[in-house]
Amino acid sequence: MSLLDIVIILLIIGWLGGFSFHIGGGLIHLLLVIAVIVLAVRFLGGNL
Repeated sequence: MSLLDIVIILLIIGWLGGFSFHIGGGLIHLLLVIAVIVLAVRFLGGNL
């Protein structure tokens, strides 16, 4: 498991936790967007 995988997992867990407890507002959705962008860059870069 690479460092990038760990960052993606932490961002998604942070988003789910914040979404569940209604804290952070727009920041929570920003975490999800960042995780999706990082994941897309990884797939497009060919580093599966």
